[in-house]
Amino acid sequence: MLFTRLRALPALLALALTLTVVAVDHAEARRGGSFGSRGTRTYAAPPVTSTAPREVAPVQRTMTPRPAQEQTGSTLGAQQTRRPGLLGGFGGSLLGGLVAGGLLGMLLGHGFGGGAGFLGMILQLGLLALGAMLLMRFLRGRRSQQPSYAGPAGGAYGYGRVPDVDVRGPAAGAHAGAAASAPRQGGSDEIGLGADDFDAFERLLAEIQDAYAREDFGALRSRTTPEVMGFFSEELAANATRGLRNDVSGTRLLQGDLAEAWRENGADYATVAMRWENVDVMRDRSTGRVVEGDPDRPTEATELWTFVRARPGEPWKLSAIQEA
Repeated sequence: MLFTRLRALPALLALALTLTVVAVDHAEARRGGSFGSRGTRTYAAPPVTSTAPREVAPVQRTMTPRPAQEQTGSTLGAQQTRRPGLLGGFGGSLLGGLVAGGLLGMLLGHGFGGGAGFLGMILQLGLLALGAMLLMRFLRGRRSQQPSYAGPAGGAYGYGRVPDVDVRGPAAGAHAGAAASAPRQGGSDEIGLGADDFDAFERLLAEIQDAYAREDFGALRSRTTPEVMGFFSEELAANATRGLRNDVSGTRLLQGDLAEAWRENGADYATVAMRWENVDVMRDRSTGRVVEGDPDRPTEATELWTFVRARPGEPWKLSAIQEA
């Protein structure tokens, strides 16, 4: 009987792991993760803001090529990481060989010096521990003597405070500053956004959420870049394959502010942190039954949305989403 239970244990563990993966897959299908493009800043973390006070990771899923300089730096960093330290290479192998040989000698009854018996073995181990401790203190001392370099002070890309801008208008966006030690602060506007731009961002938030819930590909296509539209299509197709539909309603902006706005290659970009509430549930496509979420209780979410327009005066389109 015990043997039968032991044989069934791997199968039960595999089943539990499968259920866990399915549950995670359903949760990720609703959020979609971080995807899209922020132009040349795709692989850079956006500045923090009052709405998203913690640093957000760069875009994870993107079709934007990684800059060649960054690739070279990553390769050099990997090579430096693999470089052996003081105890690496030949020195580490030699020390490891001596220790392994000494321990093997103990097991055979000879010890490091031989003939000292059990008391000699304890003494030798104590000397080894003392030597290792002194070596670690020496290494820490050398490390502490190396100079540390501070980043640039002040400005939009340093650690100085820049006033945030609320999505509902630049005049309403003054918020209390974060700690001076936080990552670079938001509010950098290099293109001069106006109230109409912030109104457009708020309107696109609700319109895109509503079009996604209706699975209206035409409405999504007119409000997003082809890259974001491709990711949305993948998510909607995955939901349909599982027999699910993401029902979103009542989207209402609670707080928002500008992280950064810039111009490159003639196009304007604006990354905005937004916190909103809506009713977000997953339903069975055939019956309409709620399989995840609460249809009677709104939930809050915070994300950074990046918008792009080909030139000033043209409509903004969603080009990236990052979860905060």
